Amino acid sequence: MSRRSGILEFAVLGLLRESPMHGYELRKRLNTSLGVFRAFSYGTLYPCLKTLVANGWLIEESGNTSEDALAAPLAGRRAKIVYRLTAEGKEHFEELLSQTGPDAYEDEHFAARFAFFGQTSRDVRMRVLEGRRSRLEERLEKMSASLARTRERLDDYTLELQRHGMESVEREVRWLNELIESERAGRDLKGSATGGSAQQDTTSGASGGLPRPGDPRPDTPDDTAT
Repeated sequence: MSRRSGILEFAVLGLLRESPMHGYELRKRLNTSLGVFRAFSYGTLYPCLKTLVANGWLIEESGNTSEDALAAPLAGRRAKIVYRLTAEGKEHFEELLSQTGPDAYEDEHFAARFAFFGQTSRDVRMRVLEGRRSRLEERLEKMSASLARTRERLDDYTLELQRHGMESVEREVRWLNELIESERAGRDLKGSATGGSAQQDTTSGASGGLPRPGDPRPDTPDDTAT
């Protein structure tokens, strides 16, 4: 399994833990609410759903009313499918939530993990945040050393780009310091809801589309599905 497909499975399980969804709604939530997967197609989502169903972590249910079920074949429409998390799927997602290995600190994976911090225990949140901060401090040190070695050979625009990248990492480190301080003080983010913060907004940037405190929460998508 590739790292990206593993992140996708994690995000799908997390969203379905909130409520059952159609494939259309899942795709919309992944693309807009989480902000982790951009330009993300059904060709990626449905093989993932098929795998999760085969593993026993999801079940497929008809999302049609009785009238829809009778009318759909006559109109040549496909039946609506709703995906629901099984007890085994919930257990598997909770196991994934508890993991704090190096993958949890990488840009895209960290963004997905952060989106579900409302469903994550405080001690796990702390380990992920501290690991992410250490990873970025290492990155910042390497960037600074590289810039010092190559500064004289860079034109003004390339130099400015390097500085911009360093400033982006420095901003995220400051943000992480604030979050870690809040966690240590026993404070949750303002407006977070226990067991359901997967709708936390994310923003795209040099640090990999990370959510920032204070961003507005997106509207809940309509229950439209194909």
